[in-house]
Amino acid sequence: MTLETYLLYLATVAVFFATPPGPSQILFISNSIRFGVRRTLWTGAGDLSANALQMLAAGFGLAAVIAASANALTVIKWAGVAYLIFYGIRTFLAEPHPVDGRTAGASLRQLYGQGFFTSAANPKAVFFFAALFPQFIDPAAAIWPQLLILGVTYLFVDGAILVLLGVGAERILGSLRGKARLLNRIAGTMMVAAAGLLGLKDVEAR
Repeated sequence: MTLETYLLYLATVAVFFATPPGPSQILFISNSIRFGVRRTLWTGAGDLSANALQMLAAGFGLAAVIAASANALTVIKWAGVAYLIFYGIRTFLAEPHPVDGRTAGASLRQLYGQGFFTSAANPKAVFFFAALFPQFIDPAAAIWPQLLILGVTYLFVDGAILVLLGVGAERILGSLRGKARLLNRIAGTMMVAAAGLLGLKDVEAR
């Protein structure tokens, strides 16, 4: 892989993340508002962990196998939608914490699980990586080192975007930290919105 190819890959990934936020990004923003960015890094870690597994699946050529299991993907997809709706409503209706509303609620394990499950429930991620990576791989060179570079780069950019979105949301809504009930309603509404976006995603690769 040449430097020119790598820079083109970076530009492609940047364009991809310039689109409106998806379910995982909205979840991260929502949790950043409610719990703060530092605590919500666990949600980001869950998201990136699921992405890494999806990259491995694509790398091992499992996209075709998963394509033949549309029913299983449908179950995973709608389980993710139901989970986000449930947690969004629960957050919306949650009683505010007496101090600032940011320390009560999900544990670090739960925050990680939210990020992982939301990302893993995206039925098109494996197909996306299976379609993206071959465009920038030199078949004459060793494949796995190139996949490693492409994968790590994607995860780094994804993580950086998540943090920027979370910091922005936390600062913009920082004046509302004392209004825990309002924050809960904003966060809950965003989670339900994330569920809606996930529900709109097709199961079959196009």
